[in-house]
Amino acid sequence: MIALVGKIFDGEKIIDKGTIIIEGNNIINVIEGVETPQGAQVINGDFIMPGLIDAHMHFFGVEEDNVLSWNIVNEIDVAIRSTRDMERLLRSGFTSVRDLGSKVATRLSYLQNKGEIIGPTVIASGYSLAITGGDDDPKDLPLDIAQRLSYSFYCDSPYECRKAVRMVIRQGAGVVKVYASGAFSQGGRILPGFSLDELKAIVDEAHRAGLKVASHAYGKEALMNSILAGVDTIEHGLGIDDETASMIKEREICYIPTLATYEIPFGQPNPERENLIRRHFTEDMKIAVAHGLKIAAGTDYVGSKKRAHGGNYREAVLLARYMSNLEALKAITSTAAKCLGLKAGYLKEGYKADVIVVKGNPLNNIEDLSPSNILYVIKDGRIFRGYGLYQD
Repeated sequence: MIALVGKIFDGEKIIDKGTIIIEGNNIINVIEGVETPQGAQVINGDFIMPGLIDAHMHFFGVEEDNVLSWNIVNEIDVAIRSTRDMERLLRSGFTSVRDLGSKVATRLSYLQNKGEIIGPTVIASGYSLAITGGDDDPKDLPLDIAQRLSYSFYCDSPYECRKAVRMVIRQGAGVVKVYASGAFSQGGRILPGFSLDELKAIVDEAHRAGLKVASHAYGKEALMNSILAGVDTIEHGLGIDDETASMIKEREICYIPTLATYEIPFGQPNPERENLIRRHFTEDMKIAVAHGLKIAAGTDYVGSKKRAHGGNYREAVLLARYMSNLEALKAITSTAAKCLGLKAGYLKEGYKADVIVVKGNPLNNIEDLSPSNILYVIKDGRIFRGYGLYQD
């Protein structure tokens, strides 16, 4: 039995001085005040809160960060690097992550569940779903080789899309990731993705199997198609406006803006891309907050040198520009858990004991979520030293 004592953020509110009692992998009591059972292992901390959640990331295991590298990287290298990244994420305070397309995440999820590797719970999409010739199709390669090496299933037509959903289910997917758009062409134009009919087929087939659908959407056409198709989460969401925000709110779709990925320079300078990103950090976020959207933290980090796992707390720092620190903490814990369908993100009786002990107070300084301030991580009934007490 473990007893955690200190200031508590329980996913909703603050308890100035409280005690959390953990037995096995479950929270059995949350007490206002100090009350430690006899024989319990007691940990005192400045700030105790649910484990962090990254709702959008990738285990690509690459050094260079581009579409070709993501596809052609050696899969053994990906597995080894991603196993290392799993431990880095855990010791940085992340107890759950959602991988939205990679070659190894379903296996990482399986092995973590079996206790064979250390890391957060992984909700894995398996391969993402994309159109032939789309943004995630490495067009420098012949088509047959690209399809063989890709971390995406290419599907064209509602029939093929339904089959692709069944293929990722066969891989062990816990979510379905789709490209309602691409990103940017060399000329700056947003590349097309699935049509509305294709997206409807994907969503219908995924929901039949009880899986949520996450939609990569840049621009109004992709946003509208995603909303009308009935997806569960909008990823990136560049170009949101009052009309689409109202529809997202009405349908209770989660909005995951992945701000952290856009603060990192990527590719060649592109004026149209820079304008859309600038708008994302201003108008898009103002609109999302004004409409009261369910905003969850996701980084789109991939495990490269530029977007290395471990620094994923940056999303909460960026979200705190548009909301209070308390709301940013919810975005990276309880709101993210609700968006992903996890019984986590809260410190309540009956919930999973995914808990972190933080040095400092993120309510006063959101930067206190950085890895150097994570002292302990409780996951799967075990106590791990965070990077505040542990070095590689």
